[in-house]
Formats: sequence, structure tokens, C-alpha cells
Amino acid sequence: MLETIGRNARAAEPEMRNMKTADKNRILKAVGQQLIKDTREIISANQLDMENGRNNNMSSGLLDRLMLNESRIAGMTEGLSQIAELDDPIGEVTGMKRRPNGLLIGQQRVPLGVIGIIYEARPNVTADAFGLCFKTGNAVVLKGGSDAIHSNMAIVNSIRKVLKEYGACEDSVQLITDTSRETTTAFMKMNQYIDVLIPRGGAGLIRAVVQNSTIPVIETGTGNCHIYVDETADLNMAVDIIFNAKTQRIGVCNACESLVVHEKIRNQLLPLLEKHLKEKNVELRGDDPVCEVLPDAVPATEEDWGKEYLDYILSIKTVSSVDEAIAHINRYNTKHSEAIITKDYDNAQKFLNEVDAAAVYVNASTRFTDGFEFGFGAEIGISTQKLHARGPMGLQALTTTKFIIYGNGQIRP
Repeated sequence: MLETIGRNARAAEPEMRNMKTADKNRILKAVGQQLIKDTREIISANQLDMENGRNNNMSSGLLDRLMLNESRIAGMTEGLSQIAELDDPIGEVTGMKRRPNGLLIGQQRVPLGVIGIIYEARPNVTADAFGLCFKTGNAVVLKGGSDAIHSNMAIVNSIRKVLKEYGACEDSVQLITDTSRETTTAFMKMNQYIDVLIPRGGAGLIRAVVQNSTIPVIETGTGNCHIYVDETADLNMAVDIIFNAKTQRIGVCNACESLVVHEKIRNQLLPLLEKHLKEKNVELRGDDPVCEVLPDAVPATEEDWGKEYLDYILSIKTVSSVDEAIAHINRYNTKHSEAIITKDYDNAQKFLNEVDAAAVYVNASTRFTDGFEFGFGAEIGISTQKLHARGPMGLQALTTTKFIIYGNGQIRP
């Protein structure tokens, strides 16, 4: 089965590479409308996955990631519509220069080819991945987790229905329905068909793909995201931002998991924050100074500083300076998203310059690290590596370039 999927994807790649922008945009919008038409079927399929998840004692955070409703399907449709409205990067020519010998040399943006995506219980990724890959002229092979298999199949069926109706190659998007670990491992070895592999999920999945793949990997990351509250911070602003970043959605990689607090505002901030977070029953785990201020806090362990909880839990570390805060964050973060709350311009700039992460914020929630929020329409994932792409991966991240050279008879002496 995998061999057939690989061959079909490779066969679809030339058609995708040469598809006109207007045709891509028309199909993307039609797919979005088809998802709305098929909402009942998609939600019914998702309910099977949700029931299986509850029976398997899936955590509340993962169940939240898995769940689809009318609003989330409408969001998938809006993402596809936004992708259709964005400029098509394919064919863009940049950096054209004339050499002394008369050769005109430039670079042209082209698709990566065939993209493989391995992901966990996030069925919205199915629509996002299709949309971004389709707009950039890439064929895509999807390998979702068993937890979302019914949802993913329903979404791909809707997509392929539209591709067939518009006379486009249905195999430009394919879903591997065998969810066994053996099949996943074999998929990672299909470098004769797949040009790049993108894992999207927890630390275990990403580590397995990086260690086992023979296909080049763009590594997306887990999110131990920090918010540092500086001594000059507006405390009401800080409480609002932390509450949003921690509780708006707990099962996402850009949720705040760790709080760093300057010792000079600890006594004022923490009681205000605790009162607010109790509305969501957030468990606080702090160092000794934090526990002195908050008797109900749980003493933090070394493991807590580097933990992505994906739950209603927040670790809190006390520091005496912005330098100590930066050092702590750079030691324990996953290079995803970090924020500072401050009125001090110099500290804000220092934080922006010295924190090693894909996205660094001043006075804003980490929850904005998202392709939709950044104006990309959707995202294929959030890259925490430093090669090729970093941060939310939109259209340009799914392209490469080739050199194009114009001559008028030049030969090399």
C-alpha cells in the first residue's frame, strides 16, 4: 500500500507543480465550501474518535485538540479561503543580477515536491496541510494518528471529492489509513518518493521521526513557553496576558507553561494571579519564594521547569533580574514562544535580542504564535529548528528555489 501511495504522489507532483494559480485558488475555495456542506458527516466521524479517546483515558488537553465542531470546521474553511487570497509564491523570481560575462543569473521559487506529514490527534491539520501544500504546488501524503483516523478520513474524502469534480489530480492529497507503528516507520524511509518529512505532535513523535527518518526532516517543536513578568510590568496587564496564554486553550503548543517573576513584584502579582487562575482550577507549582507567598502552591521540582504540561498546571520561578530570567528561559525552553511583560524599553529589547526562540513577544500572549494569526491563512506547523524555516510555517516555508540563468551564447573559457 505504501509503495502505491508513494508512486501516486510522485506521479501527481508534475501536475501540481504546473497548476495555474487561478485554478489552485478556485479549488481551495471549493474545498472550504465542501467542508461546510459535509459538516454533519465530519462531526459524526469525529464523535467516533472522541468516544474512543475518552475510552482510552485521553487527557482533556488532547481531547480538546481532537474535537471538531461547527465553529472549528468553519475555521478550517476560513483558513483555506485566506490561503486562496494570499499571493502565490511559486514562480517568483528574486535577486536577478548580470555577471561581467553577460549571464543573467537569478533565483525562482519552486515547490518542494512531495511532502510527507506525520501528525497526532489534530484533524484540523489535515485541512491546513492540504491547503498550504496545494497552494504551493506540492503533493502531500498525510499520516495522522489512530486517535483521529475517522475524522481525517472524512476530511480527506471531502477534499478528494472536490479535486475529482474540478478535474484535478486526486492523488495530490493522500491519507495513509494504516495507523500501525510499523507503517509509520516504513513511511519515514520512503526517500525515493517523499522530498521532505514534517512531524507535528508531541516530543516523542518528533524525536522518533528525527532519529528514524531517511527523508530530510523539518522539525516542529513542543512548547514549553514562558512569560517573564519584569519589575516594571503593569500587573493587571500581566494577569490578563498570563490568564489568556495559560487557559484559553491548554492543549496547544503555544500555551504558557512556565512563569518567571521578578522578585520585586512577586508579592503584589502572585495573589492577583492566583485569584484569577482559580477560576480555571489551575495548579501552581513554585520555588520556595513563590510557596511563601502562595501557601496553596505545590513545591516545584527540577522537572517542572522544562515540562510541557498541556494541562491546567503552571510552574513559577522567581528571579532577581532580566538577565537571570533570560538565562533560565534559554536553559529550559523548547525554542518555541517566549514573552516579557514590561514597561522598560531596554529590558524589552534585551529580551528580544537574547532569548533563543522562534517567536519572542513584548506585552502580548504567546497564544498568537499561529499561522492564522500571523496572516498565513494556516500553518503546516511551528518550526523550532534554525534551517530553512523557523516559527509558523506558511506558504514560503513549503518552497525552495532554483537558479535560472539567461545567456546569449556564453561558453566558459
